[in-house]
Amino acid sequence: MQKQETIVMSVGGSLIVPDQIDTDFLRTLKNFIDGETANGRRFIIIAGGGKTARRYQDAAADVTELTSDDLDWMGIHATRLNGHLLRTIFRDVAHPEMITNPDDILDVPKEAKVVIASGYRPGCSTDLRAIQIAERVGAKKIINLSNIDYVYTADPRTNPEAKIIEDISWADFRALIPSEWDPGLSSPFDPIAAKEADEKNIEVAIINGDKPEALASYLRDEEFVGTKIS
Repeated sequence: MQKQETIVMSVGGSLIVPDQIDTDFLRTLKNFIDGETANGRRFIIIAGGGKTARRYQDAAADVTELTSDDLDWMGIHATRLNGHLLRTIFRDVAHPEMITNPDDILDVPKEAKVVIASGYRPGCSTDLRAIQIAERVGAKKIINLSNIDYVYTADPRTNPEAKIIEDISWADFRALIPSEWDPGLSSPFDPIAAKEADEKNIEVAIINGDKPEALASYLRDEEFVGTKIS
């Protein structure tokens, strides 16, 4: 029997709810995960908040002045809503409880083929929770599914000189992004999580969630469309 491999995967809210809930993406994700769990892999999936979070944050900010904690908590609850959606989709194989505190992953039976996690406390994004969970289960690689093909040297939407990055060190990546976390920050990976991954020697692959073939290639240790940070 093949030894079970645990894959920690962060699924961006931009994939789950780009505008409306994307059932085509969710169906593709379920089919992919179902196939991989049948081959002996185990997945811990952390849900992001995406546009659901931003809509609540924008609505509240339109009415009253908000603190960073206010913004963070709405984002956290959006990740929990998206997480419950994922747990329901995988209910036939998923652990029945969604993980919020990363420490709780240690109490989940190894037989659970899929475990869903979400945001926990203010001060960072779900990227850090993915790093913390990976450390607790001994995983050295994390897959970060997003809506981009690659990380760039700058924002390609505003800088025509921005170049694709296929492979980069944590030191060089951290030099490209802000050093502080902000609930409204747009970054391929949370700076707090990047610092932690750097210190814990954890590799992160940023892959477009709409390209399951790239995800499959990464899992087979083949060349893939995406960015590897290590």
